[in-house]
Amino acid sequence: MSLKGFHIVFVTVSTLLCIFLALWSLLLAPEFNGATKIVGAIGVTGALVLPVYGIYFYRKITRIHI
Repeated sequence: MSLKGFHIVFVTVSTLLCIFLALWSLLLAPEFNGATKIVGAIGVTGALVLPVYGIYFYRKITRIHI
């Protein structure tokens, strides 16, 4: 697998993990306290930022033909 393919798979898996983390901490956590709110916020932030980074990376890597 090329570096480009690995990077795209890694960003996709990381995004799915952030979505799972956000859903777990905000909906399924046994206790809803300050720590779960912070973990949920980190998960939501990652789920929003990682796809933007993935698109940026894909456009850049196709432009320089690697």
